Amino acid sequence: QHYIEDGVQFIMNPYDEWYALVRALELKEQFGGQVDVIHVGPATSEMIIRKALAIGADAAYRVDTVAKDAYFTACQISDFAKKKNYDILFVGKETIDHNGSEVGSFIAAMLDLPFSFSPTSNAMGAMSKLAS
Repeated sequence: QHYIEDGVQFIMNPYDEWYALVRALELKEQFGGQVDVIHVGPATSEMIIRKALAIGADAAYRVDTVAKDAYFTACQISDFAKKKNYDILFVGKETIDHNGSEVGSFIAAMLDLPFSFSPTSNAMGAMSKLAS
């Protein structure tokens, strides 16, 4: 299925923005570090990356390809993340186009990392105590 995208203004997935980016920025403020954003999409989605930087991300990277499905997107993010050797990855709880809730668990499996679906602030607090 293909949608006509002429004239469409794409937005950042609100779940990625509020469950991932904003939470990562809060943790950066508390503990230090750097927040990078990885976006899978064509150049026409550049405004999404610009918004992430405007919100406070330190760096933003675009994997220049059309996201075909959740598995493909997770593969692209996993491949990129392997090269960067990140300490932790945050993703939104679900996509707004397909509501699949699959990308995060796929990434965790591909990178052999633990996965928590939509952790609470209490869980994040406990994780930060373990890290210190």
